[in-house]
Amino acid sequence: MGRARGEPADAYQRALGLLVRREHSRRDLARKLEQRGIEPAEASAAVEKLAGQGYQDDARFAACFARDRASSGYGPVRIRVELAGHGLGEDAIVLALEACEADWPDLARRQVERRWTTEVLADPARRRKAVEFLLRRGFDQDSAWAAVRGRAAGDDEF
Repeated sequence: MGRARGEPADAYQRALGLLVRREHSRRDLARKLEQRGIEPAEASAAVEKLAGQGYQDDARFAACFARDRASSGYGPVRIRVELAGHGLGEDAIVLALEACEADWPDLARRQVERRWTTEVLADPARRRKAVEFLLRRGFDQDSAWAAVRGRAAGDDEF
């Protein structure tokens, strides 16, 4: 028999509704269901069922998340930490960063190019601030310093 009008959806339907809006990791999906009053065991069973049906996939979530964050100007260090925060293992994180196919040094250079002129970066204090910005965004020190030095030298070709 069908649900009565206004009766809350079961865990599976709620999880499916969340996945229709955007990808979620298994851990995030289970957490959101629990926040909506679903018992942990029921939430876990619903997430497992959806994963078995291919509606939820941690690898797909990780790849989408990494591409989205890279296109927003974030580096691999930060993306790695954020993916780990979503409950993903090291293997899934490595695969997601590889699937991203980002040119991290180029992405760092574009971030510097968007924010600072060559004249501004002539000041060593401003160069340090630019590097600190890139480090916060998740770029490694080598990429950050190379991007800032390249822009400070006026190397528009990079």
